[in-house]
Amino acid sequence: MKQVLVKNPQDIQIVEAEEIDKPQRNEVKVKVIYAGLCGSDVHIFEGHNPFATYPRIIGHEVMGVVEEVGEDVSDLESGDQVILEPIKTCGECRPCRIGRPNICENLQVYGVHRDGGMQEYFVIESDKLHKISSEVTPEKAVLAEPLTIGAQASLRGEVGEGDTVLIQGAGTIGLCCLLIAKHKGATVIVSDLDDDKLQFAEDKGADYTINIGENNLLDEVFKITEDKGVNVSMDAVGLNATFESAVKSCAPAGKVVVLGFEEKPAQVSQVDITKGELDVRGSRLQTDQFPYIISLLEKNLIDVDGIVTHIKDKEEINDALELFKDNSSRKILIKF
Repeated sequence: MKQVLVKNPQDIQIVEAEEIDKPQRNEVKVKVIYAGLCGSDVHIFEGHNPFATYPRIIGHEVMGVVEEVGEDVSDLESGDQVILEPIKTCGECRPCRIGRPNICENLQVYGVHRDGGMQEYFVIESDKLHKISSEVTPEKAVLAEPLTIGAQASLRGEVGEGDTVLIQGAGTIGLCCLLIAKHKGATVIVSDLDDDKLQFAEDKGADYTINIGENNLLDEVFKITEDKGVNVSMDAVGLNATFESAVKSCAPAGKVVVLGFEEKPAQVSQVDITKGELDVRGSRLQTDQFPYIISLLEKNLIDVDGIVTHIKDKEEINDALELFKDNSSRKILIKF
């Protein structure tokens, strides 16, 4: 059985492992079809992910087919198409008790703290898998996990009908935020430096796009909103400058949703937050968003065509990493 293993930063290998054991009573053996290559995977390879430990089998955006189930598993059977929910929580700490297990004090993420899904097979507890109709193609099903990130951002921003939402960043996560915000009935502004990405965002429903290399973001936002500002401002880039702009772009009673992070402190004026009584909210992973996203995909209620731009065989993982870094792709899938 082949696995994609990051032994140490800058050292990624395709390794041969022994065939995994049969699933135990509450476990499921999954044959992996696709794993999405995510920025966090690249950061683990580069040594920039502060949470990762080595050696590590990467991959948390994973879909596959059930190969075998343990004797206590009744909701899945051989042949079912499934998606990995890549977080393990304790169920006992305060965040878990108040319904926010995504920020569990003992949180572990598959592909970061635990071995992930970039391997031909894996065995996992059945409650970490979500069944999705075989009518959803594997190339679309594997997008469920990043779509839950967009859904979580809309949940944190309380996005609803009639809201105006700014999304900074038209990469995969920004696009996922866009698709969910549009489905919820919002008017959406997307900003980026890349005209091709902005055109794709427009094709996917963005009402306005702003190239920040050619225009002043805040000037354009306030022009679009008739000097009111936006109700929800999502920072899907994670730089200090984008966080500062997110705060300044908000209307009174607005919400800032931060998806990325930079360890260096940002320069944010307290007066902007206090004057508008803004809510500044982090958005990490997801909380119970898989059923919602699976329903959208099964009912064809969101258009994900074109988000996947490249499919690489597992043996081409180094090529995929280089392709990711040159910024010419949207979503790269690793095929098993």
